[in-house]
Amino acid sequence: MRCYLHAFFLCLVLTFFSLLYVFNHLASSLEDGDGSDLKKQRIPERSSYDAGAFLRKVPGLTGLQDREGGVGRERSGFAIKVHSDERSHLAVVACGPRLEETLIMLKSAVLLSKKPLHFHIFAEDDLHERFRSALDSWPGIIRIKFNFKLYPITFPEENAKEWKRLFKPCASQRLFLPLILKEVDSLLYVDTDILFLQPVEDIWALLSQFNSSHLAAMAPEHEEPRIGWYNRFARHPYYGKTGVNSGVMLMNMTRLREKSFKNDMTTVALKWKEILMPLLQKYKLNITWGDQDLLNIIFSQNPESLYVFPCQWNYRPDHCIYGSNCQQAEQEGVFILHGNRGVYHDDKQPAFRAVYDAIQKYKFGENMETTLLQPLEAALKTTTNTYCGRASHLFTKRLKESIMSVQQDVTQR
Repeated sequence: MRCYLHAFFLCLVLTFFSLLYVFNHLASSLEDGDGSDLKKQRIPERSSYDAGAFLRKVPGLTGLQDREGGVGRERSGFAIKVHSDERSHLAVVACGPRLEETLIMLKSAVLLSKKPLHFHIFAEDDLHERFRSALDSWPGIIRIKFNFKLYPITFPEENAKEWKRLFKPCASQRLFLPLILKEVDSLLYVDTDILFLQPVEDIWALLSQFNSSHLAAMAPEHEEPRIGWYNRFARHPYYGKTGVNSGVMLMNMTRLREKSFKNDMTTVALKWKEILMPLLQKYKLNITWGDQDLLNIIFSQNPESLYVFPCQWNYRPDHCIYGSNCQQAEQEGVFILHGNRGVYHDDKQPAFRAVYDAIQKYKFGENMETTLLQPLEAALKTTTNTYCGRASHLFTKRLKESIMSVQQDVTQR
């Protein structure tokens, strides 16, 4: 009897392992079959390409902090990694007599930035060689901090003359940057009359503050509605209470290209490449400031798409000409100086001109504290007979910190 029991249990064990083997083999066959079916149907597996497509839709370049979570957090099955050597992409449009002014702007960017830069310079053909010659002549220790590419001025052929004559020569080129720089994800556009008093990477970092709907960032046109232009004179829609100024414009261009914009011309939402010409045709008799007005119209109808940064990132004579009205600059200093209305080249706002002249005269390689900052502080003391001159200590507050930080970094190397 005992022998029969031993044989029975032995059969049970053998049967169990046989069934386990059969099921395992069957599962393996099914898995292989699914894989071959996917290949036959040409359904791609998730790869690094898919990851790249996702990252291009995240604000800014790879590595900027997602607003909903920290850097490097897992999202959609993979981590967003930080690359500290990412370049900040800066674009400028220069036509006519704007060569020197543009070079001084680029000089201010290079002097204070610690991270590498890429300049996208759009200029008339006869300026290309002069730009190339000037930038190539900068010392090697400066040249390693940036690279650049020159582009011709180009507009849609059927309306090229109309776009080129809109407001200042070539100014409306900025509207077409998302369509020209198709491989660039994010971009900082600045006018030629911009001076950086703080590293470019600091405004670039504002991309990390974008939420999922933001695709561009600008500063208000005015802080004080009583002297605002749009709220008093505009004959077209504009953003917010006082409009926005496009002299400093941070863009996630991937999102700009993909977004369908609400508009007052049709019930159908339009892509960026579709909306510009119809908008110009509708409002061309009512706009004063050209492309900036068109941007105001677009974002007035799509307010959720715009991130508004404070006035110290785009500080203009309007913020001090009748008394200081940029509260953020009062607290933290001016980050970016915008010398619109030609104030770098006349005597109407000597405080603005003093900053431009100081950066222009500074020679690469010299001590910035003694040959840039100190002469500037002395020159600004002579401008206190104007309202902007009385606020000029705000011009050097952040500049001083930036210079000290760069020189400390050089010393540590």
